[in-house]
Amino acid sequence: MCHPSRSRPPSPPVVMPVREHRRIRLRAADGNRVPAYRAIPAAATRGSIILLPDVRGLHPYYEDLTLRFAEAGYTALAIDLYGRTAPGNAREDAFRWHEHLPLVQPDGIDIDARAAAEHLRSLGSGPLFTVGFCYGGGHSWRLAGSSLPLAGAIGFYGLPHLVGDVLGGARAPMLMLLAEHDDETPRSDYDRLTTRLDAAHAPYEAHVHPGTPHSFFDRSHDQWGGACADAWHRILDFTDRAGTWPARDRRPTRGGNTGADP
Repeated sequence: MCHPSRSRPPSPPVVMPVREHRRIRLRAADGNRVPAYRAIPAAATRGSIILLPDVRGLHPYYEDLTLRFAEAGYTALAIDLYGRTAPGNAREDAFRWHEHLPLVQPDGIDIDARAAAEHLRSLGSGPLFTVGFCYGGGHSWRLAGSSLPLAGAIGFYGLPHLVGDVLGGARAPMLMLLAEHDDETPRSDYDRLTTRLDAAHAPYEAHVHPGTPHSFFDRSHDQWGGACADAWHRILDFTDRAGTWPARDRRPTRGGNTGADP
């Protein structure tokens, strides 16, 4: 599991008013009814975010995170992973995600992400980004090479094996926010991924947060407050830059950097 049950995401550096936040359901192209959580800021200033959760699906952590992104000025929409196999919206701690995860297919995530993108487009919410965590982080990076009209793809401690073979066709720049002491993914796996990205000339930047464990983006752990604040600033900076580029001219925001930042 990515985050413990008591975890909640940290607030952005500047908190802005939010007009609305609530559970909704989307209808995907294959008929799936996608459980989702939407938050709309009073004034959208930074575009829109599709949130891809960890293996727990639309856990309260991600509903809370959707609100945090709206407070940062994004129209945000978190989507569940299990709408095809698990009834209802609730993905509380008792949800048996391990029974449903083997049934999740990348094609289903793609279809659901497109439904989310279309919903956000209907709200007129500017450049589109994905942000994912662990399992969702790997899929967020993978979607950089999809046909979704993304301005950027962000992943926290994503799973490299989920990225697949789309790197040469990456259309959107990627931001990789990694933990130095990740007990889920060895550093060597990330090194192999960035080597593949470099060979494919894919646009990305990677930041290793010194001293941090997997799932450090958690306000319940004061010792990671500095890393959480740094991650927020990197997201805001990345989306502000990436959102200004034409879709046909995606470029790396910086060269591939896989070392720990000072």
